Amino acid sequence: MSVLLLGGSPSPQSSCTRLLQYIGDRLALQGHRPSRIEVRELPAEALLLADTANPELARAVQLVQEASVIVVATPVYKAAYTGLLKAFLDLLPQDGLAGKAVLPIATGGSQSHMLALDYALRPVLASMSARFILPSIYATSDQVSWHTEYGLALAPPIAARIAQGIEQLGAELGRPLRAAA
Repeated sequence: MSVLLLGGSPSPQSSCTRLLQYIGDRLALQGHRPSRIEVRELPAEALLLADTANPELARAVQLVQEASVIVVATPVYKAAYTGLLKAFLDLLPQDGLAGKAVLPIATGGSQSHMLALDYALRPVLASMSARFILPSIYATSDQVSWHTEYGLALAPPIAARIAQGIEQLGAELGRPLRAAA
């Protein structure tokens, strides 16, 4: 079974991008080799024109089709997931997540946008026939910090939520995963 990390952040240095990498690293420690799509790295014109004949977009769509589990990460802007992520999700067929388990994660500036995952992203994922959508993980900028010397630092509540999410992914993948420290 394969895992796909799907990043919807326009910035390679964002908390969201780093959190997705953190989860990918934890999955790799458990013996999984997640594939990764950073939507910002796809050809912009092809993405905006929904040119699925473009080889890079076709490969990205194929990675989604092949995945058993998808971790979707997005920053929250104006109480919703990014337009960048939306443009990519629009490329997928209506049942493009059929049979897949999905873990939605997001970052934002404050707790005020915490429900954006449940009110904006979760309905889209459900409409695309995801088999199972795991409980969302939302973190504020204060809960996910980056230090050039030490790397990513997570507040204990977020670290615990991520550990729980990784355990749930393990159940979906058919073998228990531990959230390695």
